[in-house]
Amino acid sequence: QVRLVESGGGLVQPGGSLRLSCATSGFSFDAYWMAWYRQTLENEREFVASMSATVGRTNYADFAKGRFTITRDNANHIVYLQMNNLNPEDTAVYYCNRATDWTSWGQGTQVTVSS
Repeated sequence: QVRLVESGGGLVQPGGSLRLSCATSGFSFDAYWMAWYRQTLENEREFVASMSATVGRTNYADFAKGRFTITRDNANHIVYLQMNNLNPEDTAVYYCNRATDWTSWGQGTQVTVSS
């Protein structure tokens, strides 16, 4: 059974940082590009960042470039998202999933950026 468990969200002030984690199980983690997405109540889920399975290639949404960094630990089947210089527009629920061939979504982790 595929599982995606996101964690690391919270309340942070503008300019602050958070590191999100996504623990995965039930599929061949090191065979997939992995990605982070986010969703607000008003908007559809949007792409944040992705990372290739083994060679370290990354893609970022324009809003994430220069502020967010995606990494992964293939040995432990975890994908991370380091988020720096956060602003209120980054407030959302953040999810991880395979970059293609999505599996069932996890519960996500809430990130709130507010003073």
